[in-house]
Amino acid sequence: MNTPTLHEHHGRWPQATTLDDFRHNLAAVRARIAAACQRVGRDPASVRLLPVSKTKGEATIRLAYAAGCREFGENKPQEAYRKWEAMADLTDLRWSVIGHLQTNKAKLVARCAAEFQALDSLRVAEALDRRLQAEGRALDVLVQVNTSGEASKYGLSPADAAAFLHALPAFAALRVRGLMTLAILSAEPARVRRCFVLLRDLRDRLRAAAPDGIALDELSMGMSGDYEIAIEEGATVVRVGQAIFGARATPDSDYWPAGAEPR
Repeated sequence: MNTPTLHEHHGRWPQATTLDDFRHNLAAVRARIAAACQRVGRDPASVRLLPVSKTKGEATIRLAYAAGCREFGENKPQEAYRKWEAMADLTDLRWSVIGHLQTNKAKLVARCAAEFQALDSLRVAEALDRRLQAEGRALDVLVQVNTSGEASKYGLSPADAAAFLHALPAFAALRVRGLMTLAILSAEPARVRRCFVLLRDLRDRLRAAAPDGIALDELSMGMSGDYEIAIEEGATVVRVGQAIFGARATPDSDYWPAGAEPR
């Protein structure tokens, strides 16, 4: 396959500051999504583009909204909640929390998020479920799996995923939709691809024996530097920030466990 060189665009993402910038960037990302789908015979409509707006201010996000974005991904629950409150006038906007959640922040996610993509512990499941029941609402969730084997990454080990899924029907407010992963940060496409293949194969095995009410249709994998490979391996959601918004000034270490690699 003629996959573009991994991370070939890193360091070349100018800041999107105008409506035209966002329209151009979104069109470019969608064209690359379509090309990746074409390489493997997929329908581009089967891939959801989740623009990642972490560290970006309200005015910038409103420009992206004006360019057509109707959902945004945020790593930090506090940041997602703050933006949700500030932009409540945009009634068709959905917020997806895609970063690690501590139980004491569950109430923020239960209030503002339409989706939570980083579920990896029963303590968090219990806290979220309790808060959601109090809010009288349910939440789409994805289970995060650590496919790279790096100690610096959050997520369940693949070996623990089946038992974890079988415990989730106890939490009635959580609608399990699929799996999420972060690939290894590597300039070698083959190493990155292995992470995505592992998640897809794991999903296929788990789906055969999933409990009632647990859906595993979604595979959230791929970011600005590797989303085309992820699509080739079956991603249904790609989380793209810098290729839409421009390079982030905030170091990625702000969003990772201690000692983690940047992304």
